[in-house]
Amino acid sequence: MDRVRMEAENSRPDAETRRIRRRWHLVYVGLGYTFVAIGAVGVVLPVLPTTPFLLLAVWAFMRSNPEAAAKLLNHSRFGPLLRAWHEEGAIPTRAKIMSITLMFGAWLIVLWRSNGMLLPAIVGTILVGTGTYILTRPAPKKKPALP
Repeated sequence: MDRVRMEAENSRPDAETRRIRRRWHLVYVGLGYTFVAIGAVGVVLPVLPTTPFLLLAVWAFMRSNPEAAAKLLNHSRFGPLLRAWHEEGAIPTRAKIMSITLMFGAWLIVLWRSNGMLLPAIVGTILVGTGTYILTRPAPKKKPALP
């Protein structure tokens, strides 16, 4: 009987552990809502992507507020894309084409507006790496609707 009571007491988090967990919980909730806000701005600003910030919001909410994560994953417009990434690590082909096209257009603008070749080379290197990552992700098995 004493052994069972000792195990129960040892399995309960002490006040310090609860305080630390609560602090991280608040950090994750704050990050989640911040990423949702940035993603919402990205809906109206063409230079700011929406989906990556919503993916970060789902990540933060999974650690702090599963109801908010479920709400994002079940969203009528963004939910299918978020679920495809969350469940399969997949990016739809149409989204890949749009991403690569927009990255190339952005690089052309940097090339046109810069005085030298150093900045376009740095930006190009970053965009080639990002584009390679995007292109190597699988397409979803289920067809998600794009926003």
